[in-house]
Amino acid sequence: MDSVIKCVAIDDEPLALDVIAAFCRRMGGVELLVFSDPVLGLEAIRREKPQIAFLDIEMGNLSGITIARELPPDTCFIFTTAYLSYAMEGFELDAVDYLHKPFSYSRFQTAFSKALRRIGAEAQPAGRERSILVKQDYNNVRILLADILYIEAMEGYVKIFMEDGTCNISRVILKNIGAQLPDSEFIRIHRSFIVAKSKVRSFSKREVVLKNGRTLPVGRLYASNVAEALAGS
Repeated sequence: MDSVIKCVAIDDEPLALDVIAAFCRRMGGVELLVFSDPVLGLEAIRREKPQIAFLDIEMGNLSGITIARELPPDTCFIFTTAYLSYAMEGFELDAVDYLHKPFSYSRFQTAFSKALRRIGAEAQPAGRERSILVKQDYNNVRILLADILYIEAMEGYVKIFMEDGTCNISRVILKNIGAQLPDSEFIRIHRSFIVAKSKVRSFSKREVVLKNGRTLPVGRLYASNVAEALAGS
């Protein structure tokens, strides 16, 4: 398949969403939106029509069982829950799989592969057409990963700087956009900056110089990870 796999994860536990986001980054070829509010998550699924949804079951005001019944016909789903008692109901709803928390990366891969077979797709390998989807004003804008130079956090926003000199501004926090980016291609160097590894010309413990000459600071807490990651890239 020549496009990324669009996914939405809904879980009222932020740490559970962090795990799914990390596993999706390791998989590659995945565009993931995460929601801790199930109502907002269901709205996003109806709007974005992802191919795969990861659904926790026991959530405050809206259960994963209810969400599963409301999914668009082309969206398959995987339950992610700490409660084995829902397994039978999940499969009766035609869930692709049932991930019992805490689950390993290999178990996640198995479930994801089942979902890909269900939708008749294969995750796209790294390449120029891989992209992320961001909200800009009232529109959804698709941005090619290969064109991103670096991303800067502002107050409740991010600025996505492109190789051609343009800049896209989106109302999202840096952590959430970072969750959509593959670790093999991007690295967070500071609490306010993520850079594309392939666009780095030189680096030290204090700064990173991009190929266009832009110099960005390296945060003290990120210095060792930056040196290790960029030295091997």
